[in-house]
Parts: sequence; structure tokens; C-alpha cells
Amino acid sequence: MSEFALHLVVDDVPSSITFYEQALNAQVSRVLHLPDGSIATAELDIDGLPVALAAPVPGTSLATPGSTSTSAAAYRLTVADADAAFSRAVNAGARVHAPVQDAFWGVRTGEVLDPSGHRWAFDQRLRDVPVQEIEAQLAGMLAGPS
Repeated sequence: MSEFALHLVVDDVPSSITFYEQALNAQVSRVLHLPDGSIATAELDIDGLPVALAAPVPGTSLATPGSTSTSAAAYRLTVADADAAFSRAVNAGARVHAPVQDAFWGVRTGEVLDPSGHRWAFDQRLRDVPVQEIEAQLAGMLAGPS
């Protein structure tokens, strides 16, 4: 059986633990320490999703999105109240990436960047939208102004 877990590289593991506890109601499941007492990794549970945190390791290709000014992924959480989840993350120290708004694909969504630059979206399902309607909206957006 396969399991899925995120492994996020963060600037400061202890501060990131605090951020995720406050912003996403994360629960710490395990912390591994190095001989000097610093944290090697922390394992969290975010609403049933296992998430591991680790600091960048010199000499490897693992880096935070903030240190590279880019991100190859965005993490989307389906929540009961997108506005409340978004506000909670911002109040915990996240930066606004895209304000909360209703999207044409049937969700209310907003995006934040956590202190290490990881992008998190909070999606609140509003309605089911047929694939054809979403594709038509995308085609119109890609066509540009007429």
C-alpha cells in the first residue's frame, strides 16, 4: 500500500512548526533532533495529511521556494470556509498571493505564501461546474481580448 506525504523544505523548522500550528491547525506527530539539539525534521498532521518539515541541506538541490523566487507546486486545501482559513493563515504570518474570490470552476479560493515561500490555496466548494463550461472559460482566457 502506498502512502502520500509532503516533504517541505523550510527556512526555520521551529518557526515553521509554530506557523503551521497557527495557520493550518497542524498537529505535531514527531520531532527528530540532531546531536546539537537542533531539529532535523518535524512530522506534522494537517487534517489527515502527513507533512514533513526540514531545513535546507547544503550541497543538495533541496531549497525553499523563497530562496529561489519560484515554486514548482501549490498546495490546495478544501475547507468549509475559505475566507476564515485565508484570514487565519494571514494572521499567522502568511503573505497574500491572491485574495479570496469566487472562481469560475465553482470554488471560492484564496492563496497565501507561507514564511518559506510555499504556496497554499484554500478552496471552498460552491457548486459543481460541468467540464465543458470550465474549458470554455479557459479557452476565452487564453484567447485574450477580442
